Amino acid sequence: MLKIYLNGKIVPEEEAKVSVFDHGLLYGDGVFEGIRSYNGRVFKLNEHLCRLFKSAKVIMLKVPLSISDLEEAILKTLRANKLHDAYIRVVVTRGKGDLGLDPLKCLSPTLFIIASKIELYPAELYEKGLSLATVPTRRNEVEALNPAIKSLNYLNNILAKIEARNSNALEGIFLNSQGYVTECTGDNIFIYTEKGNLLLTPPVYSGALEGITRNCVMKLAKEEGIGVEEKLLTRYDLFCSDEVFLTGSAAEIIHVYKIDGRVIGEGKRGRVTELLQKKFKELTQREGTQIYK
Repeated sequence: MLKIYLNGKIVPEEEAKVSVFDHGLLYGDGVFEGIRSYNGRVFKLNEHLCRLFKSAKVIMLKVPLSISDLEEAILKTLRANKLHDAYIRVVVTRGKGDLGLDPLKCLSPTLFIIASKIELYPAELYEKGLSLATVPTRRNEVEALNPAIKSLNYLNNILAKIEARNSNALEGIFLNSQGYVTECTGDNIFIYTEKGNLLLTPPVYSGALEGITRNCVMKLAKEEGIGVEEKLLTRYDLFCSDEVFLTGSAAEIIHVYKIDGRVIGEGKRGRVTELLQKKFKELTQREGTQIYK
């Protein structure tokens, strides 16, 4: 039975309850982060929490702990569950209010931490790769609900996921209102072209999340002498690339062999994708905040 951190206490899963009047439930009013631990170390913990605090600041939500105290709460939750390799979900909601929208009526935020396991894609797909479909739902406009905010309002992503599954794809590609590629429903997207030895990914201003794994991959590629650019991309660019792969804390790095019926490159995992997977795995095994000291 899992043990959950809830508002300062570690409680059994069946006792981890929030009010039906919590605005995180009623209106998706809250923020979250998905974090990984490997080999007894939490990977990029500070980067994740800094992003959480930025998201909270934008929606004027006060996180009830400092970054250092929240780090310790995460480690405490992992220790309570005796986990070394885990997926960690940190959630801060506006808290209990009434049935109106007014956040000022929510007097105390709710904070909970779940530490468990996750398998976003079956292991065999890391060999075979993913088939993607472009979805008709467009990415949220930056001026409307900025995708840089990792909020609990994920309906845009869920609608896109439904459309991808209706097209027999596990992941869907979001376009923005101008028709440019932004990201997938839960992952950032990269393309690689042999000509120019260049790795490309959509810029944040197009509607892509500034992913922690995304940033790691960009740094690793540069260290390997691969050119890296953030550039507006179209579906044409994806179809004609030599390699396509997705990145995310849950997905890590997974290659794509087909998009909208078009085979990408040679239809198998490419040289650069495989190299970056190897380098990323090595990085996760040696870096991070120690859980057990």
